[in-house]
This record gives sequence, structure tokens and C-alpha cells, in this order.
Amino acid sequence: MTDTLISSATREVIIGFERPFVIIGERINPTGRKLLAEEMKNGDYSRVESDALAQVAAGAQMLDVNAGIPLADEPRILAEAIQLVQSLTDVPLSIDSSIVAALEAGLSVYQGKPLVNSVTGEEDRLETVLPLVKKYGAAVVAISNDETGISEDPNVRFAVAKKIVERAQDYGIPASDVVVDPLVMPVGALNDAGRQVMSLVRRLREELKVNTTCGASNFSFGLPNRHGMNAAFLSMAIGAGMTSAITNPLHEPEMAAIKGANVVMGHDPNCVNWIKTFREPAAEGSDEARRAGRRRRRNA
Repeated sequence: MTDTLISSATREVIIGFERPFVIIGERINPTGRKLLAEEMKNGDYSRVESDALAQVAAGAQMLDVNAGIPLADEPRILAEAIQLVQSLTDVPLSIDSSIVAALEAGLSVYQGKPLVNSVTGEEDRLETVLPLVKKYGAAVVAISNDETGISEDPNVRFAVAKKIVERAQDYGIPASDVVVDPLVMPVGALNDAGRQVMSLVRRLREELKVNTTCGASNFSFGLPNRHGMNAAFLSMAIGAGMTSAITNPLHEPEMAAIKGANVVMGHDPNCVNWIKTFREPAAEGSDEARRAGRRRRRNA
């Protein structure tokens, strides 16, 4: 079964078919966050720092770092943000940019093996991003669109993913280092979006044998109770074989759905992580609380 290894200088995370689902924290992204964008543009990374620490505390195993700010020096900002985040936490990072110069700036300062987010099927992107991925020994997110845009036909999106995987292999990048984003459409606009992505994930796993990821919140765009819808989507996507997602770990419904799906899929042996997260603490003064206190004293 396919494993994709991502690392920082001191920690490894493995995205894989028979592994727990990997949560990639989405919060370090100025898109739609005017205050964060202005702060990052002016060299103020205090919000980046707090977002990084909060997401890791909430359970993110990786963090996505994006510095896409119009009319700003994106290569410099992205490199500075990556260095700061790596000084705060040892979780591996996804380096996220549509600007090739920014990707290279981030890769040049990164300590470990990052995930590059992203490459698409356009020829110019393949010819510029894939050599960088190979040069720095990274893994890469392959987004299933090309010069024709985003197709509503899942067969076309699969063909684009297949093309990217094959072109990556031409550059010496193994399929295990390509994590495909099959593109999650808003179900409020495209009623068949859920069935499409589940079918695509199964094909990507069974035919291309690649790991998958997505921007999970896209699915619920425009709908009420987005957290409930995202939770339903994530649990079903995991059942279909999706192995990671870029999402917000501070949202409890989505995190509960992911943890529950890990149990259902057999990726949380003996329900250890589920119990650790949700077991109610023993009442003060109870026998269980006293036993726990004695254990803590012995281990102190």
C-alpha cells in the first residue's frame, strides 16, 4: 500500500492507505482574511504564530502555509512565515503558492521534506513545478485541472491526475510522492458533487495507487450548518479512501467525524485516540480519580 512520507527536521508524518487520516491545518492563509493579509504584508507574524500553535494543539499533524497577498513580496513573506512556523513547532508543512518563485523561496529555507501545494496539469506548471519538487526532494499535491479548467466530468479529472502522476515519474518523482486533489465541488451548486468525488477517490486509490487530499470546506460552500455538512463529507470521503485533507482543526464537528472515521476504518486500534479525546474525566473524589492521582504521583 502507498505511503507518502512528509517530514520536518525532527518529525515524520506518513499519509497512507492503512494509516490514520492526516489533518493539514488550513488557517495560515491570508485569502479572505484582510487583517492577516495586512499584518503579513507588513512583517507582523503574530497571528501566524498563534494560528500555528492553536492548530497543532487542536490536532493538526501538518500545517499549510500560504502567503498569497496581492501586490506583496510573496517569496519573501512565504519564506519568513515558513521559518517562523518551523521555529515554533516540529509538525511538517505544506508550502502553498501558485507563484513558482515563492515555492522555490519556501523550499530553499525549509528543514525536512515538505509537501508542495501544488501542481496542475497545465504544461507550463508541469515544466516549472515538477523540477523544483525533484530538486528539493519534496512531495507534491497534484490538482486535477489543466488548461481547459475544472471539468464537471470526473473521468476528465481522473485523466488529468493520471497525466500529472505520469509526468512526475518522468522527472524521477515516484507516485508515492504525488498526493492527488480530485477537486471537491460545492454540493449546493452541483448536486452530484459528493458521488463524483467518492468515485474519483476510489479510482485514484485502486488504479493509480496514490494518496489523496482536498480542501474539505469547499463541499459545503453556500449552505447552512457548514460544519455538519463538512463532517458528513469527511467521514464518507475517508470511507471511500481519502487519506488527508486541508481543513480547520479548530472545528469540533469535523474533528469528531475524522476521529470516528479512523475508528471505523480500523486506524485507531482499541479506540485509543477516540477514548483519549472524548472520555469524561472521573468525578472529583471518586475511586477512579484517587487511583489516577496515585498513578500521577508515582510517575512524577
